[in-house]
Amino acid sequence: MSDPRTYGAAATRAVLKRVGRAASRLQERTPLAVDVLESDSEYLVVFDAPGAEERDVDVEVNDAAVRVSLDRFREYREGFETVVPGRALSLDGRAELPRDAIVDPEAARARLNDDGTLYVFVPKAEPVDIQTDE
Repeated sequence: MSDPRTYGAAATRAVLKRVGRAASRLQERTPLAVDVLESDSEYLVVFDAPGAEERDVDVEVNDAAVRVSLDRFREYREGFETVVPGRALSLDGRAELPRDAIVDPEAARARLNDDGTLYVFVPKAEPVDIQTDE
């Protein structure tokens, strides 16, 4: 007959995996933390993007907001087994720009930093005067 400790260890692992998966799903539903900063010439939108690689980051900028989605991967580590898979692999976030913002979305640029932050620079644009003939 098998040792009860073997069953206990197996049950513990099963519980930890379920808890980890639940934590991962919760993290996937939680938007990335974000700050919006402003200078005279542009907005700087800073997202927390831990564990992301540049090739796995998607940034969309429009007149009203900046949207980011990223995919992460768990690296295989020789001699280790994942017991609690608690980090979400797909994350996203959105930052609203100020209502009165006039920006040039086509000129936006992004930079992923070594510290796990994603900087999205959104240049301000000049207001367009609409002339009407009376």
